Amino acid sequence: MDSNRFSEITPEILALSKKSYHVSLIEPELYAKYDVKRGLRDLNGKGVLTGLTDISTVLATKTVNGENVPCEGKLFYRGYDVTDLVNGFSKENRFGFEEITYLLLFGDLPVRKELEEFNRLLTGYRTLPTSFVRDIIMKAPSRDMMNTLARSVLTLYAYDNRADDISIPNVLRQCLQLISLFPLLSVYGYQAYSHYHDGNSLFIHAPQPHLSTAENILYILRPDSNYTPLEAKILDLALVLHMEHGGGNNSTFTTHVVSSSGTDTYSVVASSLGSLKGPKHGGANIKVVKMFEDMKEQVSDWDDDEMVSNYLERLLNKEAFDHSGLIYGVGHAVYSISDPRAVIFKKFVEKLSAEKGLEKEFKLYSKVEQLAPEVIAKVRKIYKGVSVNVDFYSGFVYKMLGLPTELYTPIFAIARISGWSAHRIEELANNGKIIRPAYRSISAEKVYKNLDER
Repeated sequence: MDSNRFSEITPEILALSKKSYHVSLIEPELYAKYDVKRGLRDLNGKGVLTGLTDISTVLATKTVNGENVPCEGKLFYRGYDVTDLVNGFSKENRFGFEEITYLLLFGDLPVRKELEEFNRLLTGYRTLPTSFVRDIIMKAPSRDMMNTLARSVLTLYAYDNRADDISIPNVLRQCLQLISLFPLLSVYGYQAYSHYHDGNSLFIHAPQPHLSTAENILYILRPDSNYTPLEAKILDLALVLHMEHGGGNNSTFTTHVVSSSGTDTYSVVASSLGSLKGPKHGGANIKVVKMFEDMKEQVSDWDDDEMVSNYLERLLNKEAFDHSGLIYGVGHAVYSISDPRAVIFKKFVEKLSAEKGLEKEFKLYSKVEQLAPEVIAKVRKIYKGVSVNVDFYSGFVYKMLGLPTELYTPIFAIARISGWSAHRIEELANNGKIIRPAYRSISAEKVYKNLDER
């Protein structure tokens, strides 16, 4: 069957889909009637407590006179403030992704010898099985890199003689291999897509053992393998800021849920990738970039606060860009006053914009960061503060680095695999029960009728 026929929505399917959709609808008032926490959130939008974790802490409130009040956002990895971690390796002019991955997996910051040995371990795993690129990645390249990544991960199962062994030593080995291989699987998948779908030249560069994860991404992606120190450092920072964000985010919760069933590491990671692929989770930075491209066309004077505010109001009123009523990159499920990742990122983004000669664009981003909360408060009733999130600046960074938009979400995955790995091991180590939340049935009992009597 050809692909067009395979993908066709026939009139029969369309008719059946209407019936399926209708029968799937549940009256909204029933959720309130039965006190159902939709999306595992209460009426205030706060996540329902479903587990414990010692891996990271997300703070957006503090207790004042016995009441929780919003505060500047804080993010901690294994008890360390992410701001302190970033300042630490930045001041010493080191790359941080490998060091912070060690922290997430083992609970402590490594001493120099431990870090050197850990880097050697990751480097040793940064090799795909023989002919994997030719036989797997180059065959049937997908236009979506997250699907390509998930397919590659599931295929690696076939190359692992201990694929179903969920002992901690074996799972750690599998996780370290995936952490090492994610950059290759993502970039090679993109190169195959770019060649076979867009007709571009095919480049498959082997990773270099002396380079960091961030450096290797740029090395194997770019035709000439060249990059500046600042480019590599800011990509490394992006990886650190995206690698972990509590157990309650959708993809990490997926890691816990699927791990609790006792299945293999490859199935767990592929499930988490499927979650991250969703535009409500991992694709926001692409929307931010496209929104700003539209804004730059619609707003003639980027320095005019009134013109920029007017455009933002049009966004909220579904009159501009994609008519979704959203200002992408502004607002967060937890943070209200500030997202610490965005605060950290902004300082480095300014440096990169200067290196790229894009100071004017950075100034526009800063202006939107300042004006958006005011516009949102004016147009809508909000119950907590609103600020820009990490996606607000990450898309701008990736664009300045010349990364194709197809790799924006895979870059997120390259970072988050470190957090997923720590959470998978935590779930297995605590040997908990299979995660099985309750769903209340609202179906009425029906009497069966024979086929001819219906």
